[in-house]
Amino acid sequence: MLRPYERAVYYYETDKMGIMHHSNYIRIFEETRIHFLSEAGMPFPDIEAQGILMPVLSVECGYLRPLRFGDTFTVELRITDFNGVKLGVEYTVCNKATGEVCAKGRSWHCFTDGELKPLRIKSRYPAIYSIFADNMEH
Repeated sequence: MLRPYERAVYYYETDKMGIMHHSNYIRIFEETRIHFLSEAGMPFPDIEAQGILMPVLSVECGYLRPLRFGDTFTVELRITDFNGVKLGVEYTVCNKATGEVCAKGRSWHCFTDGELKPLRIKSRYPAIYSIFADNMEH
């Protein structure tokens, strides 16, 4: 099991109500994906250096409890769908101090070359394929 992503809410991420603005959760999902790849031994810059892009096809987030400036949160990432062409990821954001689930989300991605043409990574990039396949929940 890979370590969850963890950090504190920055002041600039909060809104007039003093809570993390909803748009920042989508950024946190991206930070979590980058963290996951580094933890799994395949930093995102190494993937891009091989000419592979992972554009977002869709993203959604449900907000359950607010996070405030200075709150430390963790994000658990689960790969729920993967076939070598498309990738589905789920996220659970928790307040570290209280353990409360603050948000849940999901994103869908595909693998493309630099011209955004779809790639099947299983045979051409087996090390990258295995990072996702080996960490997918069954």
